[in-house]
Amino acid sequence: MKYIVVLGDGMADKKLPELGGKTCLEAAATPNLDRLAPIAEVGLCKTVPDGMKPGSDVANMSVMGFDPTLCYTGRSPLEAVSMGIDLSDTDVTLRCNLVTLSAVEPYNKKVMLDYSAGEITTAEAAELIDYLKGYFDNEKYCLYGGISYRHCLVIKNGRTGSILTPPHDISDRTIGEWLPKGENAEIYLAFMEKSYELLKDHPVNLKRIKEGKNPANGIWLWGEGTKPRLENFERLHGLKGGVISAVDLVKGIARTAGMRCIEVKGATGDYNTDFEGKANAACDALEGGLDYVYIHMEAPDECGHHGDCKHKIYSIEQIDKKVVATILRRMGNEPFTMLVCPDHPTPCDCKTHVGDPVPYLIYSNTENLGNGAKRYTEAEAAATGAYLPHGYDLIKKLCRGL
Repeated sequence: MKYIVVLGDGMADKKLPELGGKTCLEAAATPNLDRLAPIAEVGLCKTVPDGMKPGSDVANMSVMGFDPTLCYTGRSPLEAVSMGIDLSDTDVTLRCNLVTLSAVEPYNKKVMLDYSAGEITTAEAAELIDYLKGYFDNEKYCLYGGISYRHCLVIKNGRTGSILTPPHDISDRTIGEWLPKGENAEIYLAFMEKSYELLKDHPVNLKRIKEGKNPANGIWLWGEGTKPRLENFERLHGLKGGVISAVDLVKGIARTAGMRCIEVKGATGDYNTDFEGKANAACDALEGGLDYVYIHMEAPDECGHHGDCKHKIYSIEQIDKKVVATILRRMGNEPFTMLVCPDHPTPCDCKTHVGDPVPYLIYSNTENLGNGAKRYTEAEAAATGAYLPHGYDLIKKLCRGL
């Protein structure tokens, strides 16, 4: 038996007036999922434990079968692992976004205009991060460049205890209330203020402004953590597993858990990703000996953060048309079970994550699991009455052990 997870990051939503009172899932044309829903188990699952923030780190960890209340040490260290950064037990890491802030002064009156600086290219970002390294790097602090707007700051012999807010939680808001607090707050704020002074007139940003693009005129620090601790996936679940993702966070979870990271040319973290390429790579990996593949697609989440329901619907439709359909065709009569779900909702109206239960669909080509759903939507999932209180139980359901 083979096992596949189709994870549409942030895919669930709330009913939107501009969609006639429908969610993005309800508005999307999903003929393949519609065909599977009546013969699949459809229900709701709580992927974010009470008391934890509804981040993609916690939620994806849950769906992969880990209990984040026992093993979560922060978001940025998982990304650091994926970036190839060798962390010591005493290192503290922070996610470093390149962001677009308004030009208003003083600094605490600025507005978070874009948490991704217009999804700046990796090449442009590398030039900006290299420039900042000349001012920030020393024996204690080191900046590491990542992909697009996602980067990392490592502090040697650091201390945790900061109160930091993800920039995508404060889109279009004045930043003053959300500036660093707690341990190291003054140091982190000084870094952020200095970055604005250094980057606002940088040639990369002047060129972006001239082209009508958002400048990456500051860094925003968040996601504090220490060296991650996850059990080996194969020892925990008895499955040889692999992960396909364009984002360092999910790849970091995989590498920490000893799973194979499967690279796909053309895979990005937005709705222009190669959806079909990811599906084919998953099937190739299963044919090549893996038992379990986790296909992560960031596109719906990115659209939710931008309040872009049009492209969120498009992303969902591409997942149905190019991922689900490809898996069904490629797997043929090979026995397999497939889980389709988001990690958390990212509603377009609030532009950030929420911790509400997510709809899941589990399909097997060897048995009828139908429990009354007509489509794969939030409302249909709730109507079946099926409910899992813990995200890590999804893998047990997938493997028919629950």
